[in-house]
Amino acid sequence: MRIFIAGATGAIGRRLVPLLVAQGHHVTALTRRPHPEPDGSGGRLAGGTTAADGIGESSGRLGGGGSSVRGIGGSSERLGGGTTAADGIGGSSGRLDGGTAVGGSGGATVGGVTTVVGDVYDAERLREVIAEARPDVVMHQLTDLASRDFAANSRIRREGTRNLVDAALAAGVRRVVSQSIAWAYEPGSTPATESTPLDLHAPDATRRATVEAVATLEAITAEAPEWVVLRYGMLYGPDTWYTKGALMADLASTGNLPAGPDITSFLHVDDAATAATAALTWPTGPVNIVDNDPAPASTWTPAFAQSVGAPPPKTTTSSNATASRPTTPAAPTGAAATSDPTASDAPDEAGAAAGGPTSDPTAGDAPGEPGVARTPWARGASNAYARSLGWSPAHPTWRTGFTS
Repeated sequence: MRIFIAGATGAIGRRLVPLLVAQGHHVTALTRRPHPEPDGSGGRLAGGTTAADGIGESSGRLGGGGSSVRGIGGSSERLGGGTTAADGIGGSSGRLDGGTAVGGSGGATVGGVTTVVGDVYDAERLREVIAEARPDVVMHQLTDLASRDFAANSRIRREGTRNLVDAALAAGVRRVVSQSIAWAYEPGSTPATESTPLDLHAPDATRRATVEAVATLEAITAEAPEWVVLRYGMLYGPDTWYTKGALMADLASTGNLPAGPDITSFLHVDDAATAATAALTWPTGPVNIVDNDPAPASTWTPAFAQSVGAPPPKTTTSSNATASRPTTPAAPTGAAATSDPTASDAPDEAGAAAGGPTSDPTAGDAPGEPGVARTPWARGASNAYARSLGWSPAHPTWRTGFTS
């Protein structure tokens, strides 16, 4: 197949491109800047291949050198797991395979990957490059969390998705695969399934705005004749917020990663890439892409802290605990750095992603933790449908994944 990817240099994109090329697909990667950055940073794809810069996870680092991430899933999109930056954000170099520079405004093909220069907010240029690429499938792996600007991430979900899908439809593309999050569901006491409604009536305005942006992205994607929305869990692993030296590790090391009752469904970044590859042939519809082990922060934060060499976390028992809301400069840098720490673009979701409760007054008792308030929507998600389609995570649980 011929596949066009917006977000090829993100944490997921860097792993996705080599998988697609290995399967014999031809990949066209959108890049905003054709020339290397002054600092010489590379935006490399997994396995050493570098992709065009500008789309996908941001490469910004937190203090201490931790790389930013594209976090999706869990309860904090930037989510605590990894962060994908908007096109043109980050320090990748616009290089491919072995350091071959991509120049000019056209495209250059190296090792089965063609880079084209464009901007997801330049609708006219985007139509041109997609028409020239003649893709069978357009993949949307964009987020904008490099600066933790939630409004920017919501904008890319609305305007960026609108421009990308319009360009795909104008070029006759039949299938669109888009990245979404698995913690935008309405409150409940069990892990959410794909049929669970989104939390469009959330009492918290910030969360509601995030969920509305997610719903817009998914509705626009559904305009394609064939489509798949990948509702990723909280990303962890290399190039995400949940790895040594990155945002959540920094919070853990300073004692600011609370061990509250909110439930997160995690996803290793490598498994996110394999799911995106599999989605090329999946039936139309949304699919939860999470591991097999949704768990409250009181369970997973001690394991995470140990994996990054941090002290055991504090236990949070109050729904008003401010430590559970990492929206200050110490907040995520990459994992959830998609401007939606939880894909939530919101302070309350960022807090949940970190494992602590939010300000939602309707929180109920957490399973197994009587008297401790759980944020109602921080319920985790089920991967039963994805497994029925033949996908299963290589990292079935964060319990072993954190140290892998």
